[in-house]
Amino acid sequence: MARARRALPPFGRADRSAAVARDPSVTFDPPFRFPESQAEQRRRARRLAWLSIALLTSAGILVFSVVGQSEAMKTAWISDILTAIPPAALLVAMRFELREPNERFPYGYFRSISIAFLVTASVLSIMGLYLLGDAMLKLLTQRRPPIGTITLFGRQFWSGWAMMAALAYSMCVGIVLGKLKQPVAKRLLDKTLHAESEMNRAEWMSEGAAIVGIGLVAFGWWWGDAAAAAFISIEIVRDGWENLRQVIGDLMDEAPTQLGKRKLEDITGRVKRAAEELDWVSAAAVRLREQGRVIGGDVLIVPKDDSGDIVARVDEAREKLLEVDWRLHALTVIPTRRDGHRRHARDGTNG
Repeated sequence: MARARRALPPFGRADRSAAVARDPSVTFDPPFRFPESQAEQRRRARRLAWLSIALLTSAGILVFSVVGQSEAMKTAWISDILTAIPPAALLVAMRFELREPNERFPYGYFRSISIAFLVTASVLSIMGLYLLGDAMLKLLTQRRPPIGTITLFGRQFWSGWAMMAALAYSMCVGIVLGKLKQPVAKRLLDKTLHAESEMNRAEWMSEGAAIVGIGLVAFGWWWGDAAAAAFISIEIVRDGWENLRQVIGDLMDEAPTQLGKRKLEDITGRVKRAAEELDWVSAAAVRLREQGRVIGGDVLIVPKDDSGDIVARVDEAREKLLEVDWRLHALTVIPTRRDGHRRHARDGTNG
């Protein structure tokens, strides 16, 4: 007879009420809360996400209305739709980000931001490669896009002017959104929002390439349309790759890096110096990792011989170290012997 399997608790809101620690006298970290200034920036990021979806959707609809048979216009339209995915993914992830830890997810849901952008980066990369292949095929087969005329207010106009106007609007939308998101990303030190703003700001290159491609077709250079589509596709692939590389680093517990750069941030050194400034600590080693918008990790400390009540001092040290940066959370302070400290340092712990 088959043995009955124990039913696992369902994933969702019902799971949130489960206690992580069964003994109420022993608890882990309290739920993470953003400081008031950062909480306001987080609310602003949410509003910008809704604004991005609205404006990018309007740009996509406008471009689609004049797309015709132009390969560059088709690729620009898909680019507008794909650019709306990151803010939508951010809104979904923000609903999970601050949920309290539970039995199933004892470390919380901070990495929901990273998972959302992993999906986004994958979609961008796959669609970009498909569009690039399609554009190259049009170049090889020498497909000449017909750009006809439209009737407006009783007069006939070349469709290319309407296409260029739609692309110009889409270009302005991307530049404005990128400018609005940059200061919020810097105040939140949010790498995903910063990458999204850079992607918006780079829209001028994609839309500009499409405008140039349509202009080349007007002068008889048929290849300009497909070449512009290929350029836009390469930009989509580049955006997807940059986001993918960043998200993979986060999921692999990469040490905190500077915003928009690959250089390591100095927060590890600041926590180490703060620990060694305690009068009862003789040495310390620190290793930190990013989890979405928060930073957690371990601090190894070597107490002096006359350190007294070590439990109380460790609790006090932890509270002091959490004040080094508002992003610090789930920081574990571990007292150890000097030989243990050296062993951890040899194993790769910063210090």
